[in-house]
Amino acid sequence: MSGPKIIGLTGSIGMGKSTVAAMFEECGVPVFDADAAVHQLQGKGGALLPAIEDAFPGTTGAEGLDRAKLGALVFGDDAALAQLEGIVHPAVAAMRQEFMIEHGGAGLVLFDIPLLFEKGGDAAVDYVVVVSAPADIQRERVLARPGMNPEKFAQILDRQVPDSEKRARADHVIDTGLTLSETRQQVSQLVETLRQMGK
Repeated sequence: MSGPKIIGLTGSIGMGKSTVAAMFEECGVPVFDADAAVHQLQGKGGALLPAIEDAFPGTTGAEGLDRAKLGALVFGDDAALAQLEGIVHPAVAAMRQEFMIEHGGAGLVLFDIPLLFEKGGDAAVDYVVVVSAPADIQRERVLARPGMNPEKFAQILDRQVPDSEKRARADHVIDTGLTLSETRQQVSQLVETLRQMGK
């Protein structure tokens, strides 16, 4: 037994990735959420706060990381972003390793990774699942978020692999432009298919 098969779940901003990850969890698939891991590491008492404060003075406090301050420093500055990733990524990788040990007996596990293709993570998973919805639905969802505006949305999209390319490179695509129950049905069918393939 070589351990669980790994599903890499990704999708552009506003495509419903978190919703779909929760549906996989409902189907009994353990989920490792890279963003949640980062929040834990950078939140109140987080393990990475000293290193981040050292590299970016004034960006952390009693409540953890001040995301607005740090964001202002690294957004659009590739060198600063690379420095931050050098602090964060190894710690997230260590948490992911612990997760794999903990769920070593599961047939399937899921890694929820927003920048799967952008960071070359697709090479480390067995199946790539992309969540996708029509562009108008995506735009509507994203612009409804607090603090979001068309310029910021455009900047985020510029840093992401286009949705059409993600879909083309995916092993499976979950369409989230449908009702929740239709999306949930797609997820449960896919989990069943992947479990059969893993036998």
